[in-house]
Amino acid sequence: MSKEIILKCRNLVKRYGDLDVDVLKGVNLEIKVGERVAIMGASGSGKSTLLHLLGGLDKATSGEVMLNGVNLNTVNSGKLAKLRNQSLGFIYQSHHLLGEFTVLENVAMPLLIGNESVKNAQTRAKKLLQRVGLGHRIEHKPGELSGGERQRAAVARALINNPALILADEPTGNLDSRTAESVYQLMLELNQELQVSFLVVTHDHDLAAKLGTVLHMEDGLII
Repeated sequence: MSKEIILKCRNLVKRYGDLDVDVLKGVNLEIKVGERVAIMGASGSGKSTLLHLLGGLDKATSGEVMLNGVNLNTVNSGKLAKLRNQSLGFIYQSHHLLGEFTVLENVAMPLLIGNESVKNAQTRAKKLLQRVGLGHRIEHKPGELSGGERQRAAVARALINNPALILADEPTGNLDSRTAESVYQLMLELNQELQVSFLVVTHDHDLAAKLGTVLHMEDGLII
């Protein structure tokens, strides 16, 4: 039995008109349930732009992005935000945690945005923080955590809504090799336990090798 396709794009083009530059030149890609895919390539090859389009954070010039059967280019902003909140998790090179909130509050926030009760949101956030090894840090602010702990908190936040797919942009780019290894292992374990798919843009050959499928981008195309 073939696995269900969560996300796919067809003939995806992104052109910046003021510069008359095609950053993406017709990209085709499919991500299935439980898949782990790395995208590698030189700076400027279009990797981050592709991730932004797949995550509904930017609109393509042409082509389509389908997330769980819904064309992201044709839905209104409210439905797009809801679909992103329910189906996708995001991890960035910089953790993007909010410094004025505790780790628990940061991780619970996507659920609260989705109108979940504070009690339920914090209960789930506590469980996830324990799972990623931060059960003892829930009342700390991000500034009191190490770089690896902040990135683990970011992983927990990305998972809080039980997304089908995590989109990660250089998730270990700011970490030393030992800390990066612990974050890799955490991502692989969560992929196995939860069957959440990962699409990871990275320059890190070690991380890419662990993910399974490695795609290379060059000059706006997957080659």
